[in-house]
Amino acid sequence: MHHLTQDQVKELKELLLSMREKIIKSADEQIKDPSNVTFEGGDEIDRANIETERYIQLQRVKTRELKLLRKIDYALAKMESFTYGVCENCGKEIPFERLKARPVTTMCINCKELEEETENE
Repeated sequence: MHHLTQDQVKELKELLLSMREKIIKSADEQIKDPSNVTFEGGDEIDRANIETERYIQLQRVKTRELKLLRKIDYALAKMESFTYGVCENCGKEIPFERLKARPVTTMCINCKELEEETENE
């Protein structure tokens, strides 16, 4: 983290905390507000299909959001231990611009590209 200024670290931390707050607020709204589902016509089977689709969609959102929340918490923990902004693969410093674009990243752009290339093979 030595390559980042205190202002940059503060900006990134605020960004992470803001992301975290938005995810939690969005998840709460989706769970608490069933009013976005309307049942017009159809029978019990149609209604059951709509409920099932909504449940599956909520599960997907929940899974994605939970994964991102874990990454945010991990990034915040790395900030506390002064290891944030260092590639976990090669140990090089991750530039501020990359961290600002993707504050939960744990890899420099070169290592991330290599990882994606091997995934696609």
